[in-house]
Amino acid sequence: MQFSDLIGHDLGKHRVTYSSETAILYALAVGAAPDQLELTYERDLRVLPCFGTALGLWAVEKAGDLGAYDRKMSLHASQELVVHKPLPKKGDFEMTGRVAGVWDKGRATMVDIVAECEYFSASYGIFLPGRGGWGGERGPASAAVEMGEPDWTASYATWPNQAAIYRLTGDMHPIHIDPEVAAANGFDRPILHGLCTLGIAARMLAAAADAHPCDLTSLSARLAAPVLPGEVIKTSASRKDDLLFFDSATKNATVLKGGTAKYC
Repeated sequence: MQFSDLIGHDLGKHRVTYSSETAILYALAVGAAPDQLELTYERDLRVLPCFGTALGLWAVEKAGDLGAYDRKMSLHASQELVVHKPLPKKGDFEMTGRVAGVWDKGRATMVDIVAECEYFSASYGIFLPGRGGWGGERGPASAAVEMGEPDWTASYATWPNQAAIYRLTGDMHPIHIDPEVAAANGFDRPILHGLCTLGIAARMLAAAADAHPCDLTSLSARLAAPVLPGEVIKTSASRKDDLLFFDSATKNATVLKGGTAKYC
């Protein structure tokens, strides 16, 4: 299959199932504390909305299986999430997936993949370095999001084994566990999942909105650079009306750019 064949491709339907234990594992993997019982105890459990980004990854995998590109040489570049209603403690529901766009950036290609269900819509921007120049449309320019002067900051120290644990929530890309695959993509060692970094930020940002982390209704960000497990992530945000604008950075790079989040 060629890139041009991917455009608008219907990825079909997929049945998603998960237990309350898996939802708790996700919460712990993005840094929830054991005493946050609404996130970590089945009796009181509320499921973090960002868990939906893990549940929708089947569509990304299925798009990669079509053969137009090597999944091992792909990078997750952007993410959007729109929450329709709270995820249940235990899930068993149907999702649909599609390739929303394929954009020729000259030296690279961007593939936009959407996974949807009654609970959320998740959009994944997959970056394919060195795979551009095939004659496709360049696509719309990314809208600049200005955070302004931050009025809230918080830091989170990732753990050395965080990527190894987070992958158990469903993102099994070898770049997060296999040193050879990480090296082939230009990294010194396996990197933390971009969705883990985003999940950490979304959980923390609830404090900036004076909200509960499970009250998230929308989220978007560019996954600008990787986090190495063990690094400290500093997230800064400014609030305008009911919308948060945020960035996240380690001491070496800005890892989430142009982020927006909304909590009800």
